Amino acid sequence: MIRSELVRRLAEQNPTLGPRDVERLVAVVFDAIAGKLADGGRVELRGFGAFSTRPRDARTGRNPRTGDAVLVDAKRVPYFKPGKEMRSRLNV
Repeated sequence: MIRSELVRRLAEQNPTLGPRDVERLVAVVFDAIAGKLADGGRVELRGFGAFSTRPRDARTGRNPRTGDAVLVDAKRVPYFKPGKEMRSRLNV
């Protein structure tokens, strides 16, 4: 599912809200999650899962076009761990 499908489905399920209102709500939720992760925090949605970040060490990669070695800096990457309810729904 892509963002526009999510907005459309939420708008269908909530006819009192207009599509622009639903779009704003989705944007606020996503911005809140991204902001908390950028601050080094963790976001837990009970029954769904938890978003966090994990460190990735610096490493030497390869340029696929030339084959030359390229230094890839250390960074934090997003990580999602599904909740128990989500796992049970997927493995029925």
